Amino acid sequence: MTTAVLVDDLVRRVVEHDGRVRVLVDGAPPTRPSDLADALVAPLRAAGRAVVRVHAEEFLRPASVRFEHGRHDADSLEDRLDVGALGREVLDPFAASGRYLPTLWDVRTDRATRAGYEQAPDRAVLVLDGSLLLGRWLDAELTVHLTVRRATLERRVAADDRWTLPAFARYDEETEPMQVADVVVHVDDPRRPAIEERAL
Repeated sequence: MTTAVLVDDLVRRVVEHDGRVRVLVDGAPPTRPSDLADALVAPLRAAGRAVVRVHAEEFLRPASVRFEHGRHDADSLEDRLDVGALGREVLDPFAASGRYLPTLWDVRTDRATRAGYEQAPDRAVLVLDGSLLLGRWLDAELTVHLTVRRATLERRVAADDRWTLPAFARYDEETEPMQVADVVVHVDDPRRPAIEERAL
């Protein structure tokens, strides 16, 4: 299918839900989960839903924690994300009352953003993008996992980021995101994504 058809399909799934909806778009950086998450915003708004965009990369732990074992430690890649804060400050309160924290940590300055809480209206949609998000007790009404063949991932990862490959291989083997996600999208050819629903 085309990306436009994929977006239309995901928007349809979202608007089938009443109340506030949390959408997680998960994928290794070369699959560009942020691009797909961004592409959902305008069509969701056109469908009458307010949209909140949150980036997992703005909920990282401080550098002293992330790089405790060095800057290229694949074993600690999963721990770079402050999963507790995402659940406590974003996903859980958004579902309960619409209150959420838009950002937590600025990785450029390695300081808290000091962002204030914001309020989303009823029937709003929160779209969160990031990597290694599934299997982490992050609640959502719709989870989307972007995947490519291992050879494709190895080819697309920048030379400076090849140290991350073992972490993504372990994620595939241990978390099995293709079994956990509600919707799996194969993006080996990003111009022709192929959608695959998780068997229930």
